Amino acid sequence: MNETVHSKRRAARGVAPTKETTRTNDPERTMANILEVAMAEFAEKGLAGARIDEIAAATQTSKRMIYYYFQSKEGLYLAVLEESYRRMRDIESQQHLEDFEPEAALRKLVEFTFDHHASHENYIRLVISENMNRGQFLAQSQSIQQLNVPAISAIRRLYERGVASGVFRPGLDAIDIHASISALTFFNVSNRHTFGLIFKRDLSDPKIAAARRDAITEMVLRYVRA
Repeated sequence: MNETVHSKRRAARGVAPTKETTRTNDPERTMANILEVAMAEFAEKGLAGARIDEIAAATQTSKRMIYYYFQSKEGLYLAVLEESYRRMRDIESQQHLEDFEPEAALRKLVEFTFDHHASHENYIRLVISENMNRGQFLAQSQSIQQLNVPAISAIRRLYERGVASGVFRPGLDAIDIHASISALTFFNVSNRHTFGLIFKRDLSDPKIAAARRDAITEMVLRYVRA
C-alpha cells in the first residue's frame, strides 16, 4: 500500500459514486461508523483474524462500500490505528498541563494516562496487534509522527518548567519520560489477564487499580524529582 489512507480517501471521493455508494447522504457519518466497528473487530481479532464481512454486517453496509472508502482491509486497519492515536492525543491535549505547577501537572498526566488505558482496552489491544506486525502498517502512515509531536512537546515544556523551578532534576529526556509513563500504565491493561491468573490479583478491581495508580504516579514523580 504505497499511497496513504488519507490521500486514497480524497482520491476515492473524486470518483463518481456507484449506485451502491449513494445509499447514504452522510458519507462522513458512514465512515465514522465503519471505523468504530472496525476498531472493535481489529482489537479483538487482529489484522489477520478480522473479517470485512462482519464489519459490513455490523454497520449495515457492504464490503464494496468499505473498499470504496478505505480501498482495502489493510487500508481500513491503518485508518483505525491512526484514529486510535488521534483520539488519545486529542483527549491528552485537553488536560491543560500548563495551568498547573510542574509536579502537579506531571501527576495529572500520569493519572490521566493510567485512567485512559484502563478504560480503553481496545486501544491497548490495537497497539499490541501492530507491534506483532512489527509496525509495518503504521510505518506507512504519513500522519502518525505529527499526531504524537504535541504529546512529547507538552512533556518537554512541563519538564523544562520543573527544572527551571528546581523541582525536577536536569538531564532527562522527554521521550524517555513518556516511555516510562506509557510502559507502567500500559502493562496494567496489556498483562492484566496473565498477571491476574499467575498472582491471583484482579488488576481491574477498583481498590487494586487505585493503589496501582498511586504507586505508578509516585514512581514517575520520584524519577524526575530533584
